[in-house]
Formats: sequence, structure tokens, C-alpha cells
Amino acid sequence: MALLRDPLLNKGTAFTEAERDALGLRGFLPAHVLSMQDQVERVLVNLRGLPSDLEKYVALNSLHDRNEALFFRVVCDNIDEIQPLIYTPTVGLACQRYGLIFQRPRGMFISANDRGRIAEMLANWPYPAKLIVVTDGERILGLGDLGAHGMGIPVGKLSLYSACAGIHPEHTLPIMLDVGTNNEEFLNDPYYIGMRQKRLSGAAYDDLVDEFISAARETFPGVLIQFEDFANHSAFRLLHKYRDRINVFNDDIQGTAAVALAGLFSALRVTGGKLADQRVLFLGAGEAATGIADLVVSAMMAEGASEADALKRTWLVDSRGLVVKSRAGLTDHKLRYAHDHAPIGDFLTALQTLKPTAIIGVAAVGGAFTPEVLQAMTAINERPIVFALSNPTSKAECSAEQAYRHTGGRALFACGSPYDPVKLDGKTFVPRQGNNSYIFPGVGLGAIASGSRLVTDEMFMAAAHTLAYLVNKDDIEQGSLYPALPRIREVSAHIAVAVAEVAYKRGLATAPAPNDLMAFVQSQMYHPHY
Repeated sequence: MALLRDPLLNKGTAFTEAERDALGLRGFLPAHVLSMQDQVERVLVNLRGLPSDLEKYVALNSLHDRNEALFFRVVCDNIDEIQPLIYTPTVGLACQRYGLIFQRPRGMFISANDRGRIAEMLANWPYPAKLIVVTDGERILGLGDLGAHGMGIPVGKLSLYSACAGIHPEHTLPIMLDVGTNNEEFLNDPYYIGMRQKRLSGAAYDDLVDEFISAARETFPGVLIQFEDFANHSAFRLLHKYRDRINVFNDDIQGTAAVALAGLFSALRVTGGKLADQRVLFLGAGEAATGIADLVVSAMMAEGASEADALKRTWLVDSRGLVVKSRAGLTDHKLRYAHDHAPIGDFLTALQTLKPTAIIGVAAVGGAFTPEVLQAMTAINERPIVFALSNPTSKAECSAEQAYRHTGGRALFACGSPYDPVKLDGKTFVPRQGNNSYIFPGVGLGAIASGSRLVTDEMFMAAAHTLAYLVNKDDIEQGSLYPALPRIREVSAHIAVAVAEVAYKRGLATAPAPNDLMAFVQSQMYHPHY
């Protein structure tokens, strides 16, 4: 019975006659033995019959809890269909209703009341974790403070690590640092699963994070820690505090940056220009915007631009308008992109004034790329680059159909949420998500395979170049700036190799250098089968 209840070992109705005898399963299962493919098909029939994406999320989550191998087989073989159900956009709604749909705990919940015993708690985890995704739930996607309900994000991210890059599920550990929530709706929600108190802050918050980091490294030596969906005021500070000392990264800052940069490289294959000659205008000035801006500036400098020239080509617009030097009270991450310019209060006027070649939306303001914005970009550029990267879908700056229609099919478009192909004037455009799942799984695989002591910006730059290189001519011709999602394991393997090469080149790797790095990386990848 214990075997049937362990999702890492359970095969359900696929246990063979011999296994049923050898493992004491005779009588616990119906007589007919199904193949794994039979099980996959049955799962899909049931899944496709459900009336809503949230119910499909719950069904997949239940499968994940019963049978890991079958869950990942379903995901890997149907990635286009399943990824939007287990991650964006459906995971946003799942997090909002997490207390209501909660069935079985996954990962670990560490609360503010657990100070002084976090190492003891982590020692209870029964598996050898190599990768932790941790959140405090303060900025879940574009949905704000969801507190402990944000646990859906680390769970979803780690599912993608296993599906997209073959990190063995046994080696993954999602963690929620439950420090309370300032979301009044949740504090009054009878089904809220977290601490019912206002958020911890200041020294008490920092001490809890410090204790967690120390305990994680002590319990799981060499573990890679990914910060996920922390609010801006914590995200930048924690990344800068730990990044040069231990094996950590922030996907919202660095992963988003790499996938956006790869999209720019792909777009430039159409326009024919150099990155160093572009002018990029961001809607948003948080961790995603400045993370992308930082990597874009580094890439421009790699092409020969001075830092000053690269910075002059990179502009931010936040809720108060264009980020300029004369504005008081700018936070550190905005200061680098605060230029000498008269204040401008709205995005459209900033666009008409600065005449960018690319606009990148990461502010989670739904519909912000209005028809007027898109038409203005088209008046300035023969092939305007338009990235509407906010998610979930309700927070997208524009849809794919809007982007193509209001630019006369001239937009080079990438999105943060999935959209169906768009038919316009006899041509079919296939938009693809600038989704971090193209980047972070391969980065994690490369760091783990090489035993890298740090995850560096150079690794994310290498990942961006690799991803852009893997976009083929057919992709470009149909308007796709990223590879087809079913190629994601191939993409992740190539990115892992590029990341590992940086680790070996910079003396950061602790694993011996293999003769054939690609073969070694592929040998490390988990394949879901019985």
C-alpha cells in the first residue's frame, strides 16, 4: 500500500503481473494491466472533458500527487497543451484560489514562527534536494501579495524544471517562506492557508531569510536556490546580498532578462540592425524591466558600445511617467536609467518623443499597448518590435491579434501568455511566449551538472545567445521569435551546455570537466517512464 501512495514510485494500473506478485500488490489493483501510453491517453480524455482550466489544473495537480512519472509523461508529450495549465496563465488563478483547491501539501512551508528551527525542519525532507525554488508570495505574477497561496508558483516552476530540462523530481524542493500577508481579503478569508498576520519586515524578515539560506546550504550542500516572485524591495536586495557568495539567482530579474534579450536578437534577424543601434522603451520599472535593461546594456557593450551610449538607448516608464533624473525619490534600480530629460507623464507621449525601435511591457497593466501606441510604433518603424510580456493574460499589455492588427501585420511580437495563431490579410502569424521556461530550466541544469558555485550574468547572456541561435528560418518566417515549445528539452540541453561552459571557463565548476559536455548533460536528464 505504501508503494501505491508514493508518487515517485507508483505506477498504478501499469504495475505488471510479476510486479504485483513481487511487491505485494495483488488484489489492490483491478485485473487489467495498462501500458503507460494507455494511461496517458486516459488522462487526456478525462482532462479534455473538464469545463474549465482551473479544474484541469486541479486534476493535473492530483495526478502529480499520485504518479510523478505519468504526470511528467503527460506534460512532456503534450507541452503546448499542458504548460499553460500547470503554469501561466492558469497558475495565477490557482494561486488566488489556492486555499479553496488545496488537497495535499507539496514542498515545505516555513513560517515566521519557525525561527531557530529551520535547519531541523529541512532535515525532515526525505529527498536529496539539488534545486530549491523559494518565494515569500509578495508579488505573484502581476497579481500582487498572495501570501502563502503563492506556493503554486514554486510548485509550477519546479514541474517545468523536470518537464523541460529533466531535473529529477526527487531533487526539487518548493519552499514557501510564510511571513504573513498584507492582503486584507486573504486575512479575512476562512480558507486562507497561511499565517493570519501582517507581513514581517525589516531586520526580522532579513534574519528569517538568512537562517533559511544557511539551513538550506547546510542540509543540502551545493544546492541551487532560485528566488521567485519576491516584491521589488526584497528581490533586488536579496539578489545583490547573496549572488556573489552562493549559488542563487532570481528568475524574475535574470531569467526574464535572458528570454527578452533572446527575443530581441531574433527580431534583429528580421530588421537587420545591431542591438547597439536600437532604442528600447520599457513600460515598467521593476525587477523585470531593470533586469532586462541591465542585460540589454551588457549585450550592447559586448557589441562595442560604451556603457554611457548603451544607457542612453534604454528608457523606463513607470506609473508616474518617464523615469528622469529630476524626479525625487528614485530607488537604486531605477537611478541607472534616469536620464536628463523633461518629465513626460504618459507612455504614448514618451514613445512619440523618444522614437524607440522596441517597446517592452512588463508592468502588468492590462491593455496598456493601446491601438494608438501600436500605430505610433508603426509610424516610426518599418518593423516595430513589440513585446507584451506581462502575465497572466488579464495583465497583458496587448493581445497577439491586437499587435498584428494595429501594426498592419508588421509587428515583431512576443508575449508573456499564450495566444493562438492570428490570420491577417491572408497570412498566418504564430506568436510565441517570451516565457522564462525557455531559459531557467536549462540554466539550472547547466549549473547543477557542472556543480557551479555561482550563477552569473555571463551565464544568462550565454543562454540568451543560445536560445536565439535555436530559432530557425521557418520560425522567423511565421513571426515566431522563439523555438516551438515541443523542442524545449533540446533547447534546455543546449542552454545547459552553454552555462556549464561558462562555469568551467571561469573556474566556478566543482564537477570534473567531461570529454563530451553535451553527452554528459543529456545523461543527467530525467526521462519519465516506468
